[in-house]
Amino acid sequence: MSNSTQPVEAVDSAITRNSVLNERHRELGSKLDDVIWGMPIPQHYHTDPHDEVIAVRTRAGLYDVSALNIVHVSGPAALKVLDQLVAIDVTELEPGTSRLAAEVNEEGALVDDIMIICDAKDQYRISHGGGCTQQTLARLAEGQDVTVEQDYDVHILSLQGPRSVDVLNPEVDVDLAKLPYFKHVETQLFGCDVIIARGGYSGERGYEVYCQAKDAVHIWDMILEKGHPYGVIAASWDSLDLTRVEAALLFYPFDMPEGDTTPWEVNMHWCIDLNKKGDYIGKEALLKLKGRERFKQAGLVCQSSEAMPEGAKIIKDGKEIGVVTSASFSRYLMKSLAMVHIKPEFSLLGTQVVVAAETPVKAHVVKTPFYDPMRLRTHPEQ
Repeated sequence: MSNSTQPVEAVDSAITRNSVLNERHRELGSKLDDVIWGMPIPQHYHTDPHDEVIAVRTRAGLYDVSALNIVHVSGPAALKVLDQLVAIDVTELEPGTSRLAAEVNEEGALVDDIMIICDAKDQYRISHGGGCTQQTLARLAEGQDVTVEQDYDVHILSLQGPRSVDVLNPEVDVDLAKLPYFKHVETQLFGCDVIIARGGYSGERGYEVYCQAKDAVHIWDMILEKGHPYGVIAASWDSLDLTRVEAALLFYPFDMPEGDTTPWEVNMHWCIDLNKKGDYIGKEALLKLKGRERFKQAGLVCQSSEAMPEGAKIIKDGKEIGVVTSASFSRYLMKSLAMVHIKPEFSLLGTQVVVAAETPVKAHVVKTPFYDPMRLRTHPEQ
């Protein structure tokens, strides 16, 4: 990723898919030489990513996030299989809703980023990153009345920012302003059949447009055309990384570098149902690990004009107490920000530490998200 996080090639360097928007990305200055989850992505444009962040924070930016893996899980046993896959209860999901989930292995360690999307009572989509989700799904589906298929046609255009609703709402037959977070609707956009979901990865109000490959270029062009009066621009993955660090949003595997990170250690308790949930992969181990956290996910503001290096050690009184997982210098906030794993006893707000960069940097623990700590931007009053 951009700034100090690991390069996306580390996730998956083999190209297995391509976005039909690649020519648009080249026109915007991308060389498409960064690959994630088997798809080349526009990591950089000719525009400054910090200017793209300003657009997202004050107007809107348009991202191509088609690299996400979308898997259809359908049939009478679909819900049974999905409920065994994740630690959150998905049995009460209604059509048009979705939930982020904790997916763990038999040892209770996180193994992917995952969202369960319900389209009908026997039709679901999984959105996931680069973990082992599909291998696990194949195993769980053996002998079950369920079909599991990756969607290689779908493209996902993510319009993020406060003016996103102004751009899209006049073009659809539903009121997107009233669409709650983690809800989605089927509609038409610029004459094309789409699914529009309220969500994103920027810490702003935004919408994700799921469309067919044959329609993606048209929709991309029209969003930018209709958004031009509002100052909407195309935005690179560099700026997406800047916004997600400002919003303290986790990214597997970069923010789980230990290899056996548990949900409890990265504040993902809200992705686990302790009461109603039946059996699932890793349940026994996961429940035993509650209250035995080796570290906590926390945030640092560093006294530097640069991003801290990923993997830098965090020092207190000469002893190593943690590690930087993701970081950036936010020109929007004018702060050097670091997402870190730190021993629980040193995670109190205001704790003074040192980041062991090339030149040691003083830092202190702060509340996260760094930007909009009450998340009022993503969940504004209707």
